[in-house]
Amino acid sequence: MRHDDGVEHDDVPLAPASEQDGTYPRPQLVRPAWADLCGPWSFAFDDDDRGLAECWFRAPAFERTITVPFPFESAASGIGDTGFHRVAWYSRALTAADLQRAGHSQRAPRLVLHFGAVDYRATVWIDGVQVGQHEGGHTPFSFEVQHALREGEGHEVVVRVEDDPADVGQPRGKQDWRRDAHSIWYDRTSGIWQPVWLEATPAVAVAALQWRPDVVRAVVEVEVRTTTAPAAGTRCRVQVAHDGEALGWSEFPLQGPRATATVALPVQGNGQAYEELLWTPEHPTLLDATVELIGPEGAGDRVASYLGLASARVEGGVFLLNDRPRFLRAVLEQGFWPESHLAAPSAKALEDEVRLILDLGFDTARLHQKMEDPRFLFWADRLGLLVWCEAPGTYEFSPTAVVRSTAEWVAAVERDRSHPCVAAWVPLNESWGVQHIAHDPAQRAYARALADLTRALDPGRPVISNDGWEHVDSDVLSIHDYEADPAVLAGRYGPAASRDRLLNEVGPAGRRILVGDERDRGQPVMLTEFGGVRYDVRAGAPEGWGYSTVTAPAEFEQCLRGMFDAVRPGGVLTGVCWTQLTDTMQEANGLTDEHRVPKLDPAVIREIVTGPARS
Repeated sequence: MRHDDGVEHDDVPLAPASEQDGTYPRPQLVRPAWADLCGPWSFAFDDDDRGLAECWFRAPAFERTITVPFPFESAASGIGDTGFHRVAWYSRALTAADLQRAGHSQRAPRLVLHFGAVDYRATVWIDGVQVGQHEGGHTPFSFEVQHALREGEGHEVVVRVEDDPADVGQPRGKQDWRRDAHSIWYDRTSGIWQPVWLEATPAVAVAALQWRPDVVRAVVEVEVRTTTAPAAGTRCRVQVAHDGEALGWSEFPLQGPRATATVALPVQGNGQAYEELLWTPEHPTLLDATVELIGPEGAGDRVASYLGLASARVEGGVFLLNDRPRFLRAVLEQGFWPESHLAAPSAKALEDEVRLILDLGFDTARLHQKMEDPRFLFWADRLGLLVWCEAPGTYEFSPTAVVRSTAEWVAAVERDRSHPCVAAWVPLNESWGVQHIAHDPAQRAYARALADLTRALDPGRPVISNDGWEHVDSDVLSIHDYEADPAVLAGRYGPAASRDRLLNEVGPAGRRILVGDERDRGQPVMLTEFGGVRYDVRAGAPEGWGYSTVTAPAEFEQCLRGMFDAVRPGGVLTGVCWTQLTDTMQEANGLTDEHRVPKLDPAVIREIVTGPARS
């Protein structure tokens, strides 16, 4: 397969993954050739659910057009229908040009169709042949499709999606189960809502990479998974570099589809200089990596990746980043746009979102009830933003909900655990899906099991079993408190506050912080939701929603100053999270409006968030 310049794809140099432009959908496993399949697709609702019986997948003739990857409820999709539609269909021609852009050739005969996320259930056909099914609205999936391509150049991709608004056993997060958005819930995000793309690989190719740095031992552990068991004698070569300078490498045999190895970084042996390459928000240093498979007949698949040398853990009642205590200044990030809902309106919007959060003085984003697009995590890695990753909740506790949530959470942790920006995992929030955890041993067992499962997948990071209250086996005791009076906040969390009273009496929301036989083990305490102040700047709009209300810029500034000053370092807290970054639908409690325009001078917000300058 040749580019226009006549160079074989296999000979094209791999650009450093840390320097990518943010459009590639899988930023830590990059190939130079890929075909973006986003854009116009044919579309149809199937409210009578007759498409399967009528075999719509064989000869699709859908009359409407939708813009992928925007959910059909959103204006950006071109549909903009927020009604109840449980089943919908998509189709798109797959052209010879698409295959060429994907790098399909004799050297790369394996053709893979990737989906970033489809909410909630998807079935996919190529030329009338079913190539796979997937369940889970926030996690990626892919299918090999070369076997389904019929003779000739014209091919057709068909996708059937199913998302039942009434099924509260689905992990749905902030998506409303009612017809119209109300209170803190938003219009739904159904169907394809993250990129669809095509790539070609050799038959034996890198399918997944996981990086686990050990900053103390000055090594990086890498796990390589391949698409199938390689031929005897196949080796894998991993090289790690920074700014073009080689830092370490390892070459090891592949005796099956999974292998792990350790890459030593000798430069980190200098104890006086090793912090220079560590990843922090102030210095978000990324190391580039290349991974190459070398078979008996020579070089095979080659991919680019990146990693960061960082550790996040808790000890002695504080949060430690690279073994240094850190007070977290976080903001609640809903990741919702008025024109495109949970889908970002563009790849550039994800970069802009990270820059906005940093510009306003925060060093952490708590991703709320959403498994965010990996390209957001790339920019967090690149620009220096810590991230708390949170699962979208179900609204019921049932065997079905447990199985669905667990499967999707495992997939999300596997997808995201190599990102240096990830500082904590949050499998449950405010007892959503475990509403009776205080009284039901089964629900407590589930919360503990999710926390331990997360630690099994990623033993290096803290896990918050149930953010906000009713904790069981949490590494951080997080609290949600929407008290509007700064004096009351200072009394609860400031220098004179009582940790024992805070954790062992009924909490601010009328919920206990610890439930069952849980006791205070000296974990860090963080205020992970506070504020929520409604300041509605929309002219002529219906009255917005918030936990408290101000009506003028000066009042809003005074409110922010008072509440942030009440929870500065020096009391019982080791971190705070302001609710929230942006206005979102009927919620008018953002620091910016829904179009990301700050309600105060950004410099003023930054000064309030970071605290008064030290003399």
